[in-house]
Amino acid sequence: MKKYILLILIATTILGCKADRKKDITTRINVVTTTTMLTDLVKNIGGEAINIQGLMGSGVDPHLYKASEGDVSKLFDADIIFYGGLHLEGKLVDVFEKMERRGKKTVAVAKAIDTKDLIGSNYFASNYDPHIWFNLTFWKSITKYVTNELVKVNPINASLFDANSKKYIKKLEALEADIMNTINTLPAEKRVLVTAHDAFNYFGQAYGFEVVGLQGLSTATEAGVQDVQKLARFIIDKKVKAIFVESSVPKRTIEALQASVQSQGHDVMIGGTLYSDALGDAGTKEGEYIGMFNYNVNTIINALK
Repeated sequence: MKKYILLILIATTILGCKADRKKDITTRINVVTTTTMLTDLVKNIGGEAINIQGLMGSGVDPHLYKASEGDVSKLFDADIIFYGGLHLEGKLVDVFEKMERRGKKTVAVAKAIDTKDLIGSNYFASNYDPHIWFNLTFWKSITKYVTNELVKVNPINASLFDANSKKYIKKLEALEADIMNTINTLPAEKRVLVTAHDAFNYFGQAYGFEVVGLQGLSTATEAGVQDVQKLARFIIDKKVKAIFVESSVPKRTIEALQASVQSQGHDVMIGGTLYSDALGDAGTKEGEYIGMFNYNVNTIINALK
């Protein structure tokens, strides 16, 4: 009799565990993201209702990123995959296409933005600049888009996703007010931003900066000697005080540009390192999208003043 009771208790416990797991599977979904910016965004919206894995870490260049075997396993196990689109993750395009053919839910967040609002390029495969996260109005639209896609996959948590989304958009609105106050301290004629590659065009368009990158929209393109000399002349003519390194791009290109300017009897300082294609280290303010944006603006303004 005791053995029988024990077996019942064990069976009940096992069934209870299975029920809990089933409930957890029903209410929580597995999400995979590519860039650190997307990982941070989806984490803010999904909260406790998602298990999230980001493929790329701090300092990782999405233009050059290749999927590992471990990444492919994560993608196959995901209920939904979020990526930038516009060929930002150029070397992952084939992987995403395979996933779609297998019926996997993949979402390019760039679809949240009307193509008429995108910056075109004659030199990049997608014909559009993929660095859309540097326009806060775009990022708010992407927040809503991601929220809707999460609801489609996991409608049971729709109210949670919606509440988190609204809360995050309020934070983005507060961020925009803060950075505009900071930017307005810099005279318009000093708003010239020279960086390692063309990652900040949307930032410039939204906040009144003339932006010039040494490399093109993708870091896969190399800057030549003529590119360096041409940009050095631009810096001298515009009396640009500072130029900037990027965290995901080797700093040697900007150092070569600085040397070229100095060789012509002029001086320009390296104003600091900006976060362009990836956030900072996890656990730091720069490791979150809002902290990164604030840091970049303050670094730019302080150096150009």
